[in-house]
Amino acid sequence: MTSIGTLFTVSAPSGAGKTSLVNALIEQCEGLLVSVSHTTRPRRPAEVDGVNYNFVSEPGFRAILERGEFLEHARVFDNLYGTSAVWVEEQLSHGHDVILEIDWQGAQQVKRLMPQAKAIFILPPSRDTLLERLRGRGQDDAGIIQKRMDVAVEEMSHYVESDFMVVNANFDRALAELTAIVNSQRLATPRQQALLADMLRGLLS
Repeated sequence: MTSIGTLFTVSAPSGAGKTSLVNALIEQCEGLLVSVSHTTRPRRPAEVDGVNYNFVSEPGFRAILERGEFLEHARVFDNLYGTSAVWVEEQLSHGHDVILEIDWQGAQQVKRLMPQAKAIFILPPSRDTLLERLRGRGQDDAGIIQKRMDVAVEEMSHYVESDFMVVNANFDRALAELTAIVNSQRLATPRQQALLADMLRGLLS
């Protein structure tokens, strides 16, 4: 019997450490995959097309949207983002767990279409910490940083819609908490029944 994987959404305001935590989680948890989103955002110097994002033009993005191939999509800071429904469904059907690193709007859409998905929200310990992290990235000018801070409170208010909440005050502790969330879903009885079918038959026959 093929085990059906778990779909996780991970949301956070910019600067909360979401990407770093997800990257570390992927390295730590075997069989856990991160979906590569499509975006119209310009590629940053260190980014690789097809690895960090699938970079597409706005007309190209809208063509994919019109074909109904996105599980979720959203406009964030004047750019479009979307997740391939076909890729996600294929990975889950093969028993892989999948993480969608998306904003709260996307997480809402995923929950409506796939209520069994587990939503995780990552919060910074304070606004001062969030501002310090945004400045420390050295990727955005002061205007963009201020714009991100202006919308951060609205973004963070959506933590109430999540199934799990992690505060990234200490990276190692936050990573351990994320790992515990993933493992808790892998140990759920329906998942274990699928994985351990032969052993259970032997025990109960």
